[in-house]
Amino acid sequence: MASIAAGGLGVRFLFDRQGRPVTPGIARIRRHCEESWGLRGVDFEVEPGETVALVGANGAGKTTLLRALAGVYEPDEGTLSVSGSVGALLSVSAGLLPRLNGRENAMLLSVLAGMPRAEARAGVEAVGERAGLGDAFGRPSSSYSAGEKARLGLAVIERAGPDVLLLDEVHEALDAEVRESLLDTVRRIADRGGIVVAAGHDLGELERMCTRALLFDDGRLVADGSFEDVALLQRSERTHA
Repeated sequence: MASIAAGGLGVRFLFDRQGRPVTPGIARIRRHCEESWGLRGVDFEVEPGETVALVGANGAGKTTLLRALAGVYEPDEGTLSVSGSVGALLSVSAGLLPRLNGRENAMLLSVLAGMPRAEARAGVEAVGERAGLGDAFGRPSSSYSAGEKARLGLAVIERAGPDVLLLDEVHEALDAEVRESLLDTVRRIADRGGIVVAAGHDLGELERMCTRALLFDDGRLVADGSFEDVALLQRSERTHA
């Protein structure tokens, strides 16, 4: 059963005097390092079947939270638990390796999504058809447009069928037809008790996907409620900013 729970969640970044990121190990042997909290004191829970939008200005903490949910970042304080298989599209590049062609990337992404190699290999052509890449499926992904990259990543995710789907502004790179396909995928995941968490700035598109929203500001969760109520609050803050 899919679920997400965060308690006092904090994610910290460390920088040297030149503003370059450093690891905690390096920070321990250097005298002068600055810290910045991407998230601090974040508490929320997501139940099976929920679709949740992350909203807020650039740098508010939305992407940091998605990366923590995907396991890219470990909490520096507090707790975070994610139950169920996770599928993540955290950029329009969809994690593609530029030198690999579409087929090779589809195989790689399928295995990374948890598919057995035999199943991933058997489904490669179906992924290409779903992505609508045509002859481009055999070309290096470095030649793909942002939309083509997003479509390929989405096609892999759809085939993998994750319990938890994470999206970071990916839908904003898709054309109208593929957005409808993504919306269908979101609904199927929610209908079977999965969870979708999506971040972006297109509130109209997010509202089509999500019924709940979390508003972030400077790494802190400042509002949690229905999408309509939270979006109204955000618009009001923009007006008075």
